[in-house]
Amino acid sequence: MAESVMLAVTVCASLAPGEACEWPLALPQGATVADALAAAGLSAQVLSALAVGVWGRTVPLMQPLRDGDRVECCRALTVDPKVARRQRFARQGARAAGLFASRRPGAKQGY
Repeated sequence: MAESVMLAVTVCASLAPGEACEWPLALPQGATVADALAAAGLSAQVLSALAVGVWGRTVPLMQPLRDGDRVECCRALTVDPKVARRQRFARQGARAAGLFASRRPGAKQGY
């Protein structure tokens, strides 16, 4: 008798800002990304708003999985990271951010 080989797969999803969920799963050999998402309990309605990938690369839902794969579901960015950095820098000021944030008392300006 042949033993059925199970794949150890992790499904990760960021369903809301500041929230990350992770489900470790054991799936049968030949399981696809869609099978992993269904086993994690993510509905088709939730998945329609998320990008799905394996180890950070976008893949189709019918992509077969390998042992140790990490299926990731990511929301779209709401703010461009470059714009967010500029806004954060403007709020904090030049003295409280970057290279000059932690100077010794009495140290010279700059490098």
